Amino acid sequence: QVQLVESGGGLVQSGGSLRLSCAASGNIFSFATMGWYRQFPGKERELVATITRGGSTNYVDSVKGRFTISRDNAKNTVDLQMNSLKPEDTAVYYCGVRSWGMTDYWGQGTQVTVSS
Repeated sequence: QVQLVESGGGLVQSGGSLRLSCAASGNIFSFATMGWYRQFPGKERELVATITRGGSTNYVDSVKGRFTISRDNAKNTVDLQMNSLKPEDTAVYYCGVRSWGMTDYWGQGTQVTVSS
């Protein structure tokens, strides 16, 4: 059993910054990939950024240069620093992790709202 606890969402003005944090706990020692995903109303969940245990990162094109993902392997945490936020970044953001056994786990989601 794995639990993911997210924090850091909220309301911010366009051009502002937010930092999302996710802490994973449970009976898994480490995770292959940790990441952040988002879901717009009426849309499917989409990848925002992922990071492997070795530090390789992947970003959706729309956030490149604005968002930075990082992880602490010792603490099993993953953060997403979001700068230069735009109204179109408004969504529910989910922390997602994949175990070495290829099982995916999800957080409960945190709302990010960017006002224009």
